[in-house]
Order: sequence, then structure tokens, then C-alpha cells
Amino acid sequence: MKTPVFFDLDGTLTDPKVGITRSIQFALQQLGIEPPTVDDLLWCIGPPLQTSFETLVGEAQVSEAVALYRQRFSEVGWLENTPYQGVASMLETLHSRQIPLYVATSKPHVFANKILDHFDLSRYFQGIFGSELDGTNTQKEDLLRHALRHTKAPSNSTMVGDRSHDIVGAKRNGMKTVGVTYGYGSYAELQEAGADRVVHQLSELAKIFS
Repeated sequence: MKTPVFFDLDGTLTDPKVGITRSIQFALQQLGIEPPTVDDLLWCIGPPLQTSFETLVGEAQVSEAVALYRQRFSEVGWLENTPYQGVASMLETLHSRQIPLYVATSKPHVFANKILDHFDLSRYFQGIFGSELDGTNTQKEDLLRHALRHTKAPSNSTMVGDRSHDIVGAKRNGMKTVGVTYGYGSYAELQEAGADRVVHQLSELAKIFS
């Protein structure tokens, strides 16, 4: 059996910029807070939503902010998403090599499944792992531990992601790591997190897994 590869979703397979930032702006507006611009919210793409809202509104209002965010995201935000160019071709190539593929995202799995189904990408994956709506498994370390246990995948499986928490969470589970810079994390961020390898274009992913 070939070594499995786990992919992050936001910033790795799809670009969620519009849906995430507009839904955060909506939540803040509903709370009477002047929202930052879209570009000033890009740091929120990738980390657990609860963590971002702790910074934006304070711990006391996190639950209310998350509920307001999901109100908009569940209606329209999840559709404001775009697969990165060439992602289906890359996944098809890896799938044809009989590499077991999985998704591991801090996004709730109910939304991750809808997004991947909508773009006809689910068929490439043997499993899609996301957090629960109550916050369980929002931390990448916990999510990947759960995914590895559930799939019985070896700990030297590879995690591909665009942010430091993808790399750190994977390394804490003994996994190999590939960082991608075409998403929302910088080369410096991924290097500092300890990524075993960093690639700059999605097309490079098909070349490094065989």
C-alpha cells in the first residue's frame, strides 16, 4: 500500500477568500463592530474559526460570533469558493497512482463535504475529515490524530497544507509535511513551522508523490 496523503482544504485545494471574509464581516456587523477590510482578514483563513474570533471580538463573544458567521456561511458563504486551477487534474493523477487520499480540514465536515461535492472533488478521497460544530477537532493536531486512528494510516503519512498549524499539527503526529505557498501562508511561515518541503505551485504536488 502506498503512503497516504492528507490535504488541507482552504488555501490548499480551494480558495475560500470571499466566503470566509464576507461571513466574518457579517458576524462583526451584526455585533455592532466595524469590520476590517477583506485584505485585513486574510490571516483568518486557515486557523480554527474560534481562534480568529477570540482575537476579533474577545472570548466572551466568540460563541455568538461563530453562530452569526455560520448563519451566512451555511446559506451563501460555502458557495463563495473556487478550486485552484489544476486541482482536479492533480488529484486525478495521484488517484491514478493508487495513492490513498484524504482531506483534513479545521472547517466543520458538514461544510467541507458540501464544498467538495459541489466541485465534484469528493470522488478522489477515501475520507473527508473536519471538525464538529461544537468545536471538537478544530485543532489540527487533534483532527489528524483522529483521522490517523480512524483510517489506520501510518504515522509517516504526508500532510499538505498552506498554514503553520497544518505543519505543526502534522509533525506532532509524526507525519511528513509539505507546505504550499500559493495559499495563505508565506514561505517564511511554513519554514518556521518546520515543513519538510515547500512548493510554490499546485502542479508541483503531482511530481513529488508517486
